[in-house]
Amino acid sequence: MIRTMFTAAAALSLSGLAAFAEPAVVMAPGGAGGGYDATARLPLEAMQKDGIFTDGANYTNKGGAGGTIGLTEFVGANTGNDNAIMSMGVIMVGGILLNNSTVTLDDVTPLVRLTNDTGVIAVAPDSPIQSVDDLVAAMKADIGAVSISGGSSGGVDHITMALIAKNIGLDPAALNYIPYDSGAESVTAVGGGAVVLAVSGVSEFKPMADAGRIKIIAVTSEGRVDGIDAPSLTEAGIPVVTGNWRGIVGAGGMSDAGKAMWIDRFTKMHEGQAWKDTLALQGWEDAFLAGDDFAAFLEQEKELTAAVLKEVGLIQ
Repeated sequence: MIRTMFTAAAALSLSGLAAFAEPAVVMAPGGAGGGYDATARLPLEAMQKDGIFTDGANYTNKGGAGGTIGLTEFVGANTGNDNAIMSMGVIMVGGILLNNSTVTLDDVTPLVRLTNDTGVIAVAPDSPIQSVDDLVAAMKADIGAVSISGGSSGGVDHITMALIAKNIGLDPAALNYIPYDSGAESVTAVGGGAVVLAVSGVSEFKPMADAGRIKIIAVTSEGRVDGIDAPSLTEAGIPVVTGNWRGIVGAGGMSDAGKAMWIDRFTKMHEGQAWKDTLALQGWEDAFLAGDDFAAFLEQEKELTAAVLKEVGLIQ
């Protein structure tokens, strides 16, 4: 009897804390081991290590259609849930447009941008294209002859090349862009002569350049990248800055208190050593932007992505 009464009393005293002692509901709108999966899991692991949020998480992976399949499931299952978050990024911005998704980023709550992966443009080591000037000359001579491998159509790699074409006075819709499933496949394609050019992120291509499999001729950040002997496009005279950024959104209808709670957690995580170690290990750039600042950035990305995808003829 005493034990039963103690258990009941304990349950009552803890009931008010239940909302703060439940595992987070986390959607990764991509396959296990991919970028969205890492962006979903590693921040919460860093929070756990630094004692910021220690209640654990229940993860769901749902890839496909540029992340819009996972987005649709997340919104449908979690509207109003202060405990539900999802990883996302620039590829999802384009995926929504390309797939005519009825569920959009207007249906979620922007929380934080976390990371960025600067793009790189690479060629075969013995390619006749050895610089940005060479690339521009080749594209102006015959844009269709400069075959380009990269990620999904309409993704950041495609957008990078479309912006380059526009800036040098060419029609972005004339690009000979060939999407590949992975950076490794792109490297094989460019190294074997199947394509002229390959575009991907620093984290994926730098190790392959270091191994001599490809030569990086430009990076897509504003300035140079440590450890890469190549100019930024801006430095080379083409004012194009892009990156494969990723972040976290909350459920649609999340309360102001819930939004503030998650932004506080991510801000503390960003300041902690565990996250700094994670960035270094993954080769990610710190691109932290929180709350209203991230929401404003997201609106700009939507406008830019829509404009570019129209120019390349992928959307109307």
